[in-house]
Amino acid sequence: MDPVSPNDFDILTEIIAALKKLSKEDQQRTLQAVATFLDLSLQGNHSPSRTASPSSSVISSPFNSSTFSEDRTVSPKDFMREKAPRTDVERVTCLAYYLTHYRETPYFKTLDISTLNTEAAQPKFSNASIAVDNAAKAGLLVQAVKGNKQISAAGELYIQHLPDRDAAKSGTEGIRKKRKSRKPQTKTLKSANE
Repeated sequence: MDPVSPNDFDILTEIIAALKKLSKEDQQRTLQAVATFLDLSLQGNHSPSRTASPSSSVISSPFNSSTFSEDRTVSPKDFMREKAPRTDVERVTCLAYYLTHYRETPYFKTLDISTLNTEAAQPKFSNASIAVDNAAKAGLLVQAVKGNKQISAAGELYIQHLPDRDAAKSGTEGIRKKRKSRKPQTKTLKSANE
């Protein structure tokens, strides 16, 4: 076992004091959340509590889901390969998702999409502005502040389901409904005056 430095000991004492204020269940949930956040494993040499079964080696909690902490080390090239976009609209939306969730850039311009597209080693857009506009018309991107765009809720759901296009389309049906064209009704003045 490595010797514990005084600073480590002080931090450990603070953590234990804070955890003692919580119930056993909350202690387990908090430890699992911290381990997930810091990408640490809780398996190994720990003594099971009296209520835990002897065979359990990992603290169980509702935070074991992969959606709590998504792997942020995926390169744009690997992300695009995993999602396998087939159209320019899908590709723009994948890049927007990557900017939002992996680069902490929720608001972006067309140039940001084009730059990331190049970094991801994707084919060059014939016209990036039209591709971004088409993604917005499809409801996968929405207008943001100062001329920027951002990925919509439907766009996020769509990309999360890719490469399964059937699941992606069915998952966004309720959110992404096309607007009906609102043509003004023309009233004839003759019939109103007669």
